[in-house]
Amino acid sequence: MVSNSNGDSETNCSITDMQFRYHLYAATYTIIFIPGLLANSAALWVLCRFISKKNKAVIFMINLSVADLAHVLSLPLRIYYYISKEWPFQRALCLLCFYLKYLNMYASICFLTCISLQRCFFLLKPFRARNWKRRYDVVISAIIWVTVGIACLPFPILRSTNLGNNTNSCFADLGYKPMNAVVLVTMITVAELAGFVIPVIIIAYCTWKTIISLKEPSMAFQGINEKKKALRMVFMCAAVFFICFTPYHINFIFYTMVKETIISSCSIVKSTLYFHPYCLCLASLSCLFDPILYYFMASEFRDQLSRHGNSVTRSRLMSRESGSSMVS
Repeated sequence: MVSNSNGDSETNCSITDMQFRYHLYAATYTIIFIPGLLANSAALWVLCRFISKKNKAVIFMINLSVADLAHVLSLPLRIYYYISKEWPFQRALCLLCFYLKYLNMYASICFLTCISLQRCFFLLKPFRARNWKRRYDVVISAIIWVTVGIACLPFPILRSTNLGNNTNSCFADLGYKPMNAVVLVTMITVAELAGFVIPVIIIAYCTWKTIISLKEPSMAFQGINEKKKALRMVFMCAAVFFICFTPYHINFIFYTMVKETIISSCSIVKSTLYFHPYCLCLASLSCLFDPILYYFMASEFRDQLSRHGNSVTRSRLMSRESGSSMVS
């Protein structure tokens, strides 16, 4: 085993002032909760109910919204813990909320990658896009949920170690189970490749190909506006990915090795542990950025939202007019 005392690195480096993370987490999750809940609920409602033509990555947007909602709904429990510093509920509920954080992260990464890839593919291969079936996206989404759901299980499992008498701890205060060196290297490699490196390559490639397509002549049914819409969509996916998830995956390798006492350099240990809370907060901000992706980048979303808003306004005006005519 690598080590049986996961806190040795922190102790040797005299890291004692980590209380700031409680205030950081509580403030960040409080800011995210209400806007994230309202925005993703509205987005999911509009995407599912008012968009009959399920193309242009709408299925992936629906799944992305579901992933964000799953994390957002767990935030009140996180806020309660980081304010009170006590967990009065069952340990299973703590681990479930902990699990939803990483499920949201990696499901979001996968669906953002699928959105970029599909918009780019449809732009470059418009004839194949006509034959693309909605059930293909449904199958891909189901595969992503199953794969990511299984792949994220090690996160709560490795943090479900016995804490002795400290049974009121949760989230950032959970302990770590020591791992075999081979298992540790395998886990880090798979997580970094599948969860970061491959998506980065795909999104960067889609962005590059979409930019190149702007310089090529457009087909009769595919004007420059359609290309610009696709480019904005791919750019937004890339922005969300790099802002929210890149810092975490850069820090993830060092953080895991620090917790397993493989890294003992105090400068690396301190910078890694201080940087980690900010990385997790940035990852959670994707719950706010993703609805911006739906509204500003998907013309169908804007059109349907506008049409529904106008229809509601018209119905209210008509009801008022009919009521006033009856009175008069």
